[in-house]
Amino acid sequence: MSPQQSVQELFRTADCVCFDVDSTVIQDEGIDELARFCGKGDEVKRLTAEAMGGSMTFQEALKKRLDIIRPSVSQIRQFIETFPINLTPGISQLVKELQDRGVTVYLVSGGFRCLIDPVAEQLNIPVVHVYANRLKFFFNGEYAGFDEAEPTSRSGGKGLVIRRLKEQHGYQRLVMIGDGATDAEACPPADGFIGFGGNVVREEVKKKASWYVTDFQELINTLAIQAK
Repeated sequence: MSPQQSVQELFRTADCVCFDVDSTVIQDEGIDELARFCGKGDEVKRLTAEAMGGSMTFQEALKKRLDIIRPSVSQIRQFIETFPINLTPGISQLVKELQDRGVTVYLVSGGFRCLIDPVAEQLNIPVVHVYANRLKFFFNGEYAGFDEAEPTSRSGGKGLVIRRLKEQHGYQRLVMIGDGATDAEACPPADGFIGFGGNVVREEVKKKASWYVTDFQELINTLAIQAK
């Protein structure tokens, strides 16, 4: 069995699947869109590309980007109200099929919980299954930083979340799906990693993935094949 076939078999028999959110579950990078909404788009998009490419630690990139944007509570609310959730084609069906098979689905993201909870709700994923970063604000609603204790705020954080999930729930066949360097590095402790390039292709991630897909339909089709 080839490495790709091994990951495909693992996916068909998974008891837990964790999805990245930005450029995976949704078509956009949430922090880039928030930055554009706040008039800081170009500066932040460059930093996002560097961070996803693995040229700086994730926490460094997150802090630098947020220090540029400095979103207030009112800006976050306006953004959520006006910016549509652009789900990646096929993700709704894929999540439903996994859940119908009894697979537990999580969203594990380096993005912000306030932007990701609405995505989870749209996909019928319990918000308690969302692991993401938390923004902090002063009493007057101005930006005050982010919770650096959240594991997803730093490089290696997604792997830490996955390790905890396996310890707490006893998952034996956990698969991570995502487009970025932080997703690829989460395997191990994830039992398998599927690289996703349906919205953006990152060559360094493609090289690390035994199975790389550009359309969620390929994953849906794989689930339809009975495990041997």
